[in-house]
Amino acid sequence: MNGWKILCGTAIALPQSNIDTDQLIPARFMSQPRSEGYGDFLLYDVRKAQQGHPLDRSAPKVLVAGRNFGSGSSREAAVYALVDYGISAVFAPSFGDIFAGNAVNNGLLAAQIDEDVAATLIADMGEGACKAEVDLISGRAIIAGHDIAFDLDPVRRQKLINGWDDIDLTAQYSDQIKTYRAAHVATRPWATPEI
Repeated sequence: MNGWKILCGTAIALPQSNIDTDQLIPARFMSQPRSEGYGDFLLYDVRKAQQGHPLDRSAPKVLVAGRNFGSGSSREAAVYALVDYGISAVFAPSFGDIFAGNAVNNGLLAAQIDEDVAATLIADMGEGACKAEVDLISGRAIIAGHDIAFDLDPVRRQKLINGWDDIDLTAQYSDQIKTYRAAHVATRPWATPEI
């Protein structure tokens, strides 16, 4: 996956709270191969029930949503659907823990913002698309003319900027791991299985 530092594009509001992973991608679509993309399944049932859903009117890179976004099952396909649709950042007052971990490992920023800030943004954005700029380095975003600060764990920031998942993060220490292993084998040969 590609990393990023600054994201410019459009944003839309999803004013609902508790948008869970089954809403983000209904289970019946998870038998599809990931190689074919999950973007068409994003919020499938919600979009079909609501004529002219904001996702159908624009191609946003940023979502602003209510609290508890991505709650529910540990369905990584929910993140795949967002990323495959072209979304790179979601701002909400809170996220499902597993969803937030899956998000960063797939290049999606899950930025937690104050509930009042989210409510103001959602109200000002209405049902249309607006300009958005997200800066991972400074931890700031400008959405619908509002300058917003967001906290981001330094490790998660590093993973997003470099396009890393957990394996890539560990691989950056491969020289230290090899050095440690060699020293361990030299000092405790009885503890190392023969390969």
